[in-house]
Amino acid sequence: MVDLNSSPLSLFIISLFIIIVITFLFYNKSNSRTPCPESYPLIGNLIGLIKNRHRFHDWVTDMLCTTPSLTLQVTGFLHLSHGICTADPANLHHLLRSNFDNFVKGHRFYSVLHDLLGDGIFNVDGHLWSSQRKIASYEFNTRSLKNFISYTVKLQITNTLIPRLEAACDAGEIIDLQEVLRHFTFDNICSVAFGVDSGNLMAKGSFVEAFDYAVERSSERFMLPVQMIWKMMRFFNVGSERKYREAIKVIDEFAMEVIRLKEKKWELMEGNADFSSEDLLSRFMGSTLDFGFPDQDEKRKFLRDIVISFVLAGKDSTSTALTWFFWLMSGHPRCKNLIYKELSSAVPGSGNWLESFRYEELKRSHYLQAALSETLRLFPPVPINSRLVLRDDVLPDGTRVGKGWFADYSAYAMGRMERLWGPDCREYKPERWFDGDKNYQPVDQFKFPVFHCGPRMCLGKEMANVQMKVIAGAVMNMFEVDVVDGGGCASRMNNPPYTLSLLLKMKGGLNVRLKRREQET
Repeated sequence: MVDLNSSPLSLFIISLFIIIVITFLFYNKSNSRTPCPESYPLIGNLIGLIKNRHRFHDWVTDMLCTTPSLTLQVTGFLHLSHGICTADPANLHHLLRSNFDNFVKGHRFYSVLHDLLGDGIFNVDGHLWSSQRKIASYEFNTRSLKNFISYTVKLQITNTLIPRLEAACDAGEIIDLQEVLRHFTFDNICSVAFGVDSGNLMAKGSFVEAFDYAVERSSERFMLPVQMIWKMMRFFNVGSERKYREAIKVIDEFAMEVIRLKEKKWELMEGNADFSSEDLLSRFMGSTLDFGFPDQDEKRKFLRDIVISFVLAGKDSTSTALTWFFWLMSGHPRCKNLIYKELSSAVPGSGNWLESFRYEELKRSHYLQAALSETLRLFPPVPINSRLVLRDDVLPDGTRVGKGWFADYSAYAMGRMERLWGPDCREYKPERWFDGDKNYQPVDQFKFPVFHCGPRMCLGKEMANVQMKVIAGAVMNMFEVDVVDGGGCASRMNNPPYTLSLLLKMKGGLNVRLKRREQET
């Protein structure tokens, strides 16, 4: 018989008892008036998360809808983490603007994404963030860059996207439009951001696969109940972390290939390159000449993180939004016909909208812009975001947050809040974006945080809007896009098929058949 007085088993039982007692006490103490998901001692909200993993964002939305303050308190596994999730615009203003310095990306965000993003602008705080933001802010606001982007997007659509769709249409081929758009936006970001033809990059094929895996694996790191799990796997180089390390190696090789191509061009021009008419990477390289890097390797590491940040921002976010847009169009023929009418009237008498339109016509495409904004409201590419609390604080709705807590905000849930958008908030209605004269009317950024808010507002917002409008307009002007395999939205609006990832990608892709449209004259 085991002697409980002297065996290690007795120490284990006593320790376990103490942990349970302390957890119960803490659980009761922390059970504040702020609503929270069903929570249990030791495991926190883990059971609810597992049960609703397939519909995570709708689960969060359902809970937030029932709270008086649109804010939830969340408890992690073993009570190792605590935080809140909110859908209140006033809270967002507090988090992302008025008390900006108290809510940062933080060490957890940084450690999870460091292998992929390094010290890039999306992964850092303080001086590292502000210095990159300063350069990017100036460059994104130059007229020459805007002209370059508009011209390049139009050229890429003409030479790459439309021929691919025409070939599929003529062959009667069913294609995964999500994959076509993802590859196109990658080609486009290589041209706009790096000034290179992705077809000439040796690492292109392997990079796309490696990058997708790295993003998915990063999402899994965030979802683990104990962060030490992935850190131990990485330390011992086993399982998914081993494959992740291999993917990062491919990603690094791609970035360095892009950087060396730009350096070679710089050398050929003997340092006399005119960055005012160049791509984004060239502009950053020109801006970093006076940064005082100790050696070329340090400068390349900085540029590597810039390259990957651009890919993350431009590759999947635009394609994800456009995938949901075409999915929604399949279930809303009235909206689709109104866009057809607007496209025809924008360039009357012309059969080729893409060749004839100008930037000013894009600005006048009010219904198309409203339809895209309505898509982003319901299906934001980045559905949820997180901050770390540096000091104890009280949010505008009275919710108390402690030092070291996380503070999440759900753009997905905010787009489905009746208190923000009215009783028809779950319906797709582009008209809600019109003013009294039926012109497109933007809403407050803290009600519609799709492009983030405050000092971290997305600098590429205008670039993304231009890209989405030109792609959507060009495709719809030429083709009718019919969703096949029962994948249309009519029966799925309350159960949308998304993946649980950093980005709200469509689960299983979007299989479509294309048919040429008869052009109006």
